[in-house]
Amino acid sequence: MSDTTITKVDSRHSPKGAEGEKYLASGKHVAMRMWENESPAEAKEPSVRPYETVGYVLQGRAELHIEGQMVLLEPGNSWVVPKGASHTYKILESFTAVEATSPPAQVHGRDEN
Repeated sequence: MSDTTITKVDSRHSPKGAEGEKYLASGKHVAMRMWENESPAEAKEPSVRPYETVGYVLQGRAELHIEGQMVLLEPGNSWVVPKGASHTYKILESFTAVEATSPPAQVHGRDEN
């Protein structure tokens, strides 16, 4: 029998991760998180993660620096960071985006530096 569980998460009560992200709905193979009103800042040191990330910009602008390339992210843009790609973000103006990670980033310490 297939899993028919329904999960609803109210982002006003979502737990936060170590870097300020809000954890949203999470399944066995994919999880959502939101970066809300991230303040402008210089890029952090690049990181490599053991999961794939797709994202969608709701507001603001940021630069995604990935494997020697730079992509400007603006409202309505979506992006992909492949598993194992060296990347970082430079927030240019107050930034809100939703990301999905597969497998879920917050499980088994995958999101720890």
